[in-house]
Amino acid sequence: MKKFWKWRNQAQTETAPAERTLYLNGTIAEESWFDDDVTPQLFKEELMAGDGNITVWINSPGGDCVAAAQIYNMLMDYPHDVTVKIDGIAASAASVIAMAGTRVLMSPVSMLMIHNASSMCWGTAADMRKAADDVDKITTMSKAAYMERVSISEEELSALMDAETWISPAEALNWGFATSIEAQEETNPTQSARGSLMELVAIALQAKKEPTKDDEDDPDDPDDPSDPEASPEDDPEDPDQGDDPDPEDPDPDDGDGQDPEDDPEEDDEDEKKSEQACRSFFMAAFK
Repeated sequence: MKKFWKWRNQAQTETAPAERTLYLNGTIAEESWFDDDVTPQLFKEELMAGDGNITVWINSPGGDCVAAAQIYNMLMDYPHDVTVKIDGIAASAASVIAMAGTRVLMSPVSMLMIHNASSMCWGTAADMRKAADDVDKITTMSKAAYMERVSISEEELSALMDAETWISPAEALNWGFATSIEAQEETNPTQSARGSLMELVAIALQAKKEPTKDDEDDPDDPDDPSDPEASPEDDPEDPDQGDDPDPEDPDPDDGDGQDPEDDPEEDDEDEKKSEQACRSFFMAAFK
């Protein structure tokens, strides 16, 4: 039998009690729910088969109002804490189930949506009038679940449902639909790995631009004024400063202080290649 819910048991540890997690994903109106003699009872048997607190993750566009009302009532009657976490959307009938939580936590990127019930009808005018009355009653049923939790008036709630309102986490917290907004875990492996890569690349690029302490304290640095073997250019008392180069010197200094073997263009090219390699590594990590 196909089910839109999924249970996952978490074993008890020395620091945490045993806990069960229920995932409600997809539409709450699978074909199996049409057999009301079997499916609600099956869900209840699974719910009551374990003990301890449970966490319900919801990501559902909603569905059948009666099925949602049954799940809501089962969770409300559950003798332990029920923590609801909305990680995607809890829309329509799914938002009713969310109201059964002892705590209702929303992801910063999740949404709630509430509206009036809707239905289809075929028949006479009398049939349609009766169908309209039935839909009003179903809307009142959903409204009762919201009113158990929200901090706004019934008139304000009715206006939100009439307008088919999408509710942000901040609005849900302000109006009482949610008890808190749960931030993403900082220990998330994917986020941490990407953060580490970004940090390593930043350090590598910065290291190429800043001289090291060893370079600053290099005793062989010809520009170091404390070097006893500094070039004659740094000695204002040298009488030979500025004289013509020795004609017998096989490698005369042309006075510009640049080693003929040093090619600044080649150094710049090497630095560009190194930075490009770092960027390529960084971009490959995010593919």
